[in-house]
Amino acid sequence: MQFHAHHGVLEQERRVGNDFEVTLQLRYPLEKASQSDNLADTLNYAEAYDIVAAEMARPSQLLEHIAGRIIRALRSRFPLIEGGSITVSKLTPPFKCQIAAVSITLHF
Repeated sequence: MQFHAHHGVLEQERRVGNDFEVTLQLRYPLEKASQSDNLADTLNYAEAYDIVAAEMARPSQLLEHIAGRIIRALRSRFPLIEGGSITVSKLTPPFKCQIAAVSITLHF
């Protein structure tokens, strides 16, 4: 998922914003949905996207904080989540050298 958001330690990063990428992997029990073919029996990934987008819209200084907020919000809405991982990347961060991205990954 890609977003333009206003995260960063520097004032200019929070004012101007930057491009970010969120990669999310979730472990969720799928047996019931595999039998029923009913959206109510699985994790609705459109709803999960809306949760991620809402958290990305709230400014933070640290990528770790963003990732933690996203995990907590997803687990609150989908308590059957068994675990997973999230990577949050800041594309073209304001460094003195050429760098494509900085990223953090949390496993839960």
